[in-house]
Amino acid sequence: MRTTGTDHFKTGLQMGLLMLIVCVGLLGADAKAQSSQTMAALPAASAGLTAGAEARPILAWTEFCQSYPAECAFDRAEPARITLNPAVWSSIVSINRRVNRTIDPVTDQEHWGRPDRWDLAEDGRGDCEDFQLLKRKMLAAAGLPRRAMRMTVVIDEKGEGHAVLTLVTDRGDYILDNKTNAVLPWAQTGYVFIKREGQDALAWVSLGGASSPVTTANR
Repeated sequence: MRTTGTDHFKTGLQMGLLMLIVCVGLLGADAKAQSSQTMAALPAASAGLTAGAEARPILAWTEFCQSYPAECAFDRAEPARITLNPAVWSSIVSINRRVNRTIDPVTDQEHWGRPDRWDLAEDGRGDCEDFQLLKRKMLAAAGLPRRAMRMTVVIDEKGEGHAVLTLVTDRGDYILDNKTNAVLPWAQTGYVFIKREGQDALAWVSLGGASSPVTTANR
């Protein structure tokens, strides 16, 4: 059969269209796969902590609020829960890891010559609560509601006082900790939860775990 230039042009055009259809299909499948992987990165939903009666705050926290009033400001108009999506979860995981990596762990006794002092680790050194306060400051700057990020006192695996940051989310309560880069549901930390900042006032609330530790001077 004799072919003409027009025939070659039509054939080439048909092949081009076929390749375009195939490529678009592959890109669509790849996009769906990436979307599925991103969504899979969100944590599974779990039960949150139940807050109890009003509790006495840590003395060092009260002193911190006098030095950093903006960090303790309470706004009832803010959301009480963080709505998790892949972008928000990625920011949480990234900031938790970044602060854990950049702050040099040191006890308050070694750092300041006193058993318990809370600050934002401006000199690049700090203990547990300083890690968490800096994380909260950074997350708030990224747009997360401060009301949903509560400083929390626990008893750790050594039976010692320890401070973590609780994120109250629509998928449960998750813990930011300087001892691990993993952001875990509170029930998977192995800690006994004592008390945390309240969400309805400046007062702290009991979490019903055990007697409160005297300090949180723990790396």
